[in-house]
Amino acid sequence: QGYAVSIVKAGAKLVGHDAGPVRAPLTDLKPAEMEELNALIKALGPQ
Repeated sequence: QGYAVSIVKAGAKLVGHDAGPVRAPLTDLKPAEMEELNALIKALGPQ
């Protein structure tokens, strides 16, 4: 449900490439959204 930039940055962080927080007025993903994204990344497996 987050912004595309928020999702990309969160995904990068989950795979070990911290891109830092998004700038205002955007917001980082909520913990539940991070969990959902992490589950999707794990389901994809190594690329």
